[in-house]
Amino acid sequence: MSQVETSRTEEPGLRRDLSGRQVGMIAVGGAIGTGLFLGSGLAISIAGPAVIIAYAVGAFAALAVAYAIAEMVVVHPEPGGFGAIAQRYLGGAFGFVQRWIYFAAQVVNIGSEVVAAGLYLQFWYPQLPLWVPVVTFSVVMLAVNAAAVRYFGEFEYWFAMIKVVTIVVFILLGITYIVLGLPGRPATGVGALTEHQGFLPNGIGAVWLALTVVTFSYLGTEAMALTASESRNPARDVPRAARGTVLRLALFYIVGMLVVVSILPWNQVSTEDDVTQSPFVRLFAMAGIPAAAGIMNFVVLTAALSAMNTNLYVASRMTYSLARDGFAPRWFTGLSRSGAPVRALLLSAAGLALAAAISALSPDTAFPLLLGLALFGALVTWLIIFASHLAFRRSRAAEGLPPSPVRLPGAPVTTVLAMLFIIAVLVTTAFTEQFGTAWKAGVPFLVLLVVAYLLVRGRQGVRGDAD
Repeated sequence: MSQVETSRTEEPGLRRDLSGRQVGMIAVGGAIGTGLFLGSGLAISIAGPAVIIAYAVGAFAALAVAYAIAEMVVVHPEPGGFGAIAQRYLGGAFGFVQRWIYFAAQVVNIGSEVVAAGLYLQFWYPQLPLWVPVVTFSVVMLAVNAAAVRYFGEFEYWFAMIKVVTIVVFILLGITYIVLGLPGRPATGVGALTEHQGFLPNGIGAVWLALTVVTFSYLGTEAMALTASESRNPARDVPRAARGTVLRLALFYIVGMLVVVSILPWNQVSTEDDVTQSPFVRLFAMAGIPAAAGIMNFVVLTAALSAMNTNLYVASRMTYSLARDGFAPRWFTGLSRSGAPVRALLLSAAGLALAAAISALSPDTAFPLLLGLALFGALVTWLIIFASHLAFRRSRAAEGLPPSPVRLPGAPVTTVLAMLFIIAVLVTTAFTEQFGTAWKAGVPFLVLLVVAYLLVRGRQGVRGDAD
């Protein structure tokens, strides 16, 4: 290992206190949130029952990014995860742009999760102003993230476990309802898949449009890369988390959507303008089990808070990595006595302030707006991850280094195909009503980051000459 690799891997501040089970659940916690429980209603309203195809296609893209990240992070388990790796193999500009645009995406994503949590609480308290739960949940999640990382990991483990267990129970109950029926209710069968204007009610083009929402649902898979520098055994834990996360996501999203659209007519699940209630909650309500609907609403509330909790974690670690490399003020490298980057966490809390402002000014459109703004930055992040993977493979082969113990099957062909898919989805967002603002905001922000990098690099060069 080179001197550079050693200096980056032996992190003197962040503590390696995350266990393997915590690393795995953090990845699940980041990926399963509003994308499944709330955003899925929007995807169904676009594609109808054929949304199942969109979720299956999205699962392959998530599988590719998970294995690409695991392959690289096992070799370089350093702060900043894929952002630091992009800097190593693609250069400072890519490392700077990727980390800052990912931070921006996470900040907005944090806001979308806390707004969704507020919407879920209104299931019980419809007269409650949305800003009240937004502020309350924000304070609680900031406190959790400010604690030692082992406490954060344990909190997130059990938070994520609630939704994992419940989704499994939901799927089993739904399959039972479809095949055998429930007490007092006959089996529904799968007629709803084709009875309401067919399996493709809006055509194959709608399935592609739904991929913009579906791909957002899988975003968060990359969160495990940020845990490597605090994992007790990253060589073991990160690959295991990659495999487990994608398998769980594929099961939950594909089978979960199959259950929803088999029982509920797709045009009654949700409309594009009505995302204030989860299709999961509505399914139980239609099944005549009010208590179960309330329980499910509690679960989706914890799911949103769990995803928000994880996103705060990864955003603060990304800020910490930027500050260490001189791409953010050094002040943000400050750690608490327990080793938590509390100063970086304060910057990450900007997303919560954004969510509070938007939810107070425009509660009816808060979630779709935040969803769209987060998408562009997250997709660009995935693109740079795949580009880093190609450079990583090429560099190790050129230097005669052994391959990583974890490898993306079919690479580099798999990597290139995944990149083309992400590019196609990204271009499609420009032609969708839901995500047009994301494209319009994303390109200027990307240009701004490039200009900012040139300015920062110029200042670093002057300092270097002075030294």
